[in-house]
Amino acid sequence: MEPMKPLKPMTPMQPMKPMEPLQAAKDEWWPEGLHAPASSGSQNGMRYAYFAAERRLVVERDGAVAQYDTGEHRIEGVAQSAGADGPTFSSQDGEIALDSLKKVA
Repeated sequence: MEPMKPLKPMTPMQPMKPMEPLQAAKDEWWPEGLHAPASSGSQNGMRYAYFAAERRLVVERDGAVAQYDTGEHRIEGVAQSAGADGPTFSSQDGEIALDSLKKVA
């Protein structure tokens, strides 16, 4: 049996590196200032996100993003087919056409 060898001196710990700043998730395509959407989806090259607390519907079509005031409507989804006036969304009051909502900033 060999005698025990002396332990090596401990190496000092390296200081922690600063954390990288948090970046918005890549799937957050809507404008800043809006929180998590109550519902969202996409269909036929269009995607939408509904923000219940802010009463906003954000729609992206052909790369252009637009916001709409939903008033008292609670958006639950998009209709399966777009009408002549554009897509329609389902709400507690039935289907509503996107063109019937007031466009905001």
